[in-house]
Amino acid sequence: MLKRKEFILGAAVGLTFAAAATAGGVISWPGAQAAPAAAQAGRLVPSAGAAGLAFAPPQGAPLSFADIFQQVAPAVVQIDVKTRVQRPSGGGFLQIPGFGAVPIPGQPRGGGSDEDSEEDNSTTAQGAGSGFFISADGFIVTNNHVVADAIEINVKLSDGRELKGRLVGRDEGTDLAVIKVDGEAFPFVSFEETAAPRVGDWVIAVGNPFGLGGSATAGIVSAMSRDIDPAGYNEYLQIDAAINRGNSGGPTFDIYGRVIGVNTAIFSPTGGSVGIGFAIPAATAKSVTDRLMRGEKIERGFVGLGLRTLSEDGWEALGQPRNCKGALVETVTEGAPASRAGAQIGDLLVSVNGEAVANSVEATRRVGAAKPGDTIRLEVIRDGRRQTLNVRAGVRPSEDELAAAEEGGAAPGAAKPSASETVEGLGLTPLTAPARSRYSIPESVSGLVVTNVAQGSSAARLGFQPGFVITRANTQTVSSAADLRAVVEAAKQAGRPSVLLFVRTPQGTSVVPLPFAKSE
Repeated sequence: MLKRKEFILGAAVGLTFAAAATAGGVISWPGAQAAPAAAQAGRLVPSAGAAGLAFAPPQGAPLSFADIFQQVAPAVVQIDVKTRVQRPSGGGFLQIPGFGAVPIPGQPRGGGSDEDSEEDNSTTAQGAGSGFFISADGFIVTNNHVVADAIEINVKLSDGRELKGRLVGRDEGTDLAVIKVDGEAFPFVSFEETAAPRVGDWVIAVGNPFGLGGSATAGIVSAMSRDIDPAGYNEYLQIDAAINRGNSGGPTFDIYGRVIGVNTAIFSPTGGSVGIGFAIPAATAKSVTDRLMRGEKIERGFVGLGLRTLSEDGWEALGQPRNCKGALVETVTEGAPASRAGAQIGDLLVSVNGEAVANSVEATRRVGAAKPGDTIRLEVIRDGRRQTLNVRAGVRPSEDELAAAEEGGAAPGAAKPSASETVEGLGLTPLTAPARSRYSIPESVSGLVVTNVAQGSSAARLGFQPGFVITRANTQTVSSAADLRAVVEAAKQAGRPSVLLFVRTPQGTSVVPLPFAKSE
């Protein structure tokens, strides 16, 4: 599971310090052997290459990161923020984006707060992140999620000074923000745009993990251009230097002390660092933060298409070559520019402004690069024929607005109640009021609800569960088992091995190729 910007929702985080006996004691390591190395006896002599040195690194590695850290650490700051959040009823903990589980003031685990508001049922919470000076006159780069909802920002410098910060600008799309403190002659660092890092290059991450300011970790660039961004505007550097909660917004340095990235996210099944971190590349960060420092608002083109990259099995289910390039139009926002231009769910988007797109991320970035008001040419394949849609780009809504629109789902259908029927191992029934109530399915969702899954079926192996809703099959809406059966039979007659199902789950919508059962 990807843990966005290492502020893990609801994670209980603690520090464990290991102690070892030192006063004449013996430390026993798992697997350690007390015997001398094989075929050797007596005192082991270091190699000649290390003569005169306390430690000799391998070729290409620095002797120590200490000089680099001392050079750049004064530019790195700790950012403490206070936010106002809604208080849920019933007490306990608040689940706060960016700050995890926080005891509610006034509840059994807390002693109350003078800042609680009875009128709006809200309370305040504290959070922390990292940042770094990018100019001598007090501009600081950090992550948007660190300061997005802040009502108060305090900046702690490496020399112990604490200054009030104010938000200059932020960009949800790239998760970058700029804040400013009053003063001058601050130590600052610069983004490195020309010398692109390579996989295997050393990196140093400096920041404020768990409130422990001035901490450094080291590692290497472990991968490039990672596509983990749901908005699609970042191609992250993957690094194995440890990034933890509180490192958000801190810099990733190369061994010359140049900023090559902004620490933003971790991948973790545990809530803590497992050695897979992600940083926004310097070129992206500099482009966005320069505009924010000038007071510009970041606006991107928007057409209102939800796109998905299909697997080879997914393309095959739609009758396309397994190595097909492009993106499937999964949703079309009603009333948005693409809807007005005639885009339809099930279209295959293959080029933007005459340039082929390999997947949904590439298509999203091409559209996002357009300015609001620009005309964007979208080439799609529909029913086996290519056609071009001329779409006048609008302004991309906020991420919260997009999430709210996506949660609304498709328009309500007019399915008639009927008994459960089985299609390809799935027990299905149209959505009825009792089914919606039983599985907590909103009125805005239409389709076929899964009531049971045959053991050993392809659907069971894919993880289908009762309560899932099939909203479309290939390019067709389905409101009855007969609708789905007709799509399945048409696909079988066309010689396809599977059917592509649009499935609404409690975690969101998925597009799944369902293989057909083999005939005996």
